[in-house]
Amino acid sequence: MKTIHILYAVALVAVSCGSNTHKTGNPTADQLYAEQDSALARQEQYSDTITIRYARGLSVRYASDGVHVRICNPDPMADDTRVEEFVVTSPASRFICTTALQLGAFEVLGLEDRVVGINSLRNLFSPVIQQQIVDGQTVQIGREGTFDLETVIASQPDYIFVSASKHGGFEALRECGIPLITHHGYKETDPLGQAEWIKLVGLLTGETRRANAVFADVERKYLALKTEVMSLDSAARAEGNSSWRPTVVSGRQMRDGWYVVGGRSYMAQLFADAGADYVMSDVESSGGISLDFEAVYARAVDADFWQTDGSNEDMFSLQQLADEDPRYATLRAFRNNHVLYCNLAHTPYRELAGLQPHLVLADFVKAFHPEIMPNYVPHYYTPLQ
Repeated sequence: MKTIHILYAVALVAVSCGSNTHKTGNPTADQLYAEQDSALARQEQYSDTITIRYARGLSVRYASDGVHVRICNPDPMADDTRVEEFVVTSPASRFICTTALQLGAFEVLGLEDRVVGINSLRNLFSPVIQQQIVDGQTVQIGREGTFDLETVIASQPDYIFVSASKHGGFEALRECGIPLITHHGYKETDPLGQAEWIKLVGLLTGETRRANAVFADVERKYLALKTEVMSLDSAARAEGNSSWRPTVVSGRQMRDGWYVVGGRSYMAQLFADAGADYVMSDVESSGGISLDFEAVYARAVDADFWQTDGSNEDMFSLQQLADEDPRYATLRAFRNNHVLYCNLAHTPYRELAGLQPHLVLADFVKAFHPEIMPNYVPHYYTPLQ
């Protein structure tokens, strides 16, 4: 089996727009992100019960008969109001994952050995899971609509995680008598809410201390950096420095329109927390949406930064982006080398970024306000050259 190697991001060289007169002097966020110790090493310091604070689609209640779990769609604009409820009475050890984000939770917790099945090898980065597939410890169950039910049953899973946005074949899995759990984490609009779904995996596996330790580390770093950005933002406003906050646009042309993230989305919240103004913030959507190219272009042309992603086996460049549409080269962000790009073929973004919002936030802060994190090396988003 071909092994996929993660390409580590090079140091980001970016100049924030405007006059950055506010130096931190005390780079607490930069120092905090430089920590090398593992959160798992501190797990015994944490409680063995979980509390949900940020996730809107997940809640737990401890009772004498077990832990009552309630799951619903956290998207405030969703029509789907279905609610799932079940009781956890004992730890489980065998799981099937059908999305990269679900799999990522087991990776971050160091519980890959609990994953007995996945539905696809596409863009799989985890070397542990890759080896488990070679060894037969983890099996491929096929794709949606064509699941290999015999393989599923033979793997003897305690639970199967499914995605609400994908359909086809899940009812057949249910008919096998295996409990299905809908994982709505990717629909959370609060970055910490999305990451908090790791606590569900901690609960189901009996590794709640481990999950609490990992999430607390993410929360601590995210909030520290957000607070530092807010402090400098307030100082800039007090001095009348309106140029401190750059503007940013997202996405790019896909088929018949420019695909952007909505103003109520997870990514829009990250932009705001990183100290930038999103030019499409008035778009009333909590997910992605396709808009008329010219309408987005009119706002994007003067944006200071441009965030986008793609999957390219070779390194992607500004020239290749301009080749897609010559109008891209006229954007201010393009001309200033401020196109922040995540290559999904070279980074484990789909698996891990949703569980590491503090790193995505830091990537953007490094670009928008490099004086805050002079020593930080980006993980996912770097400027195209």
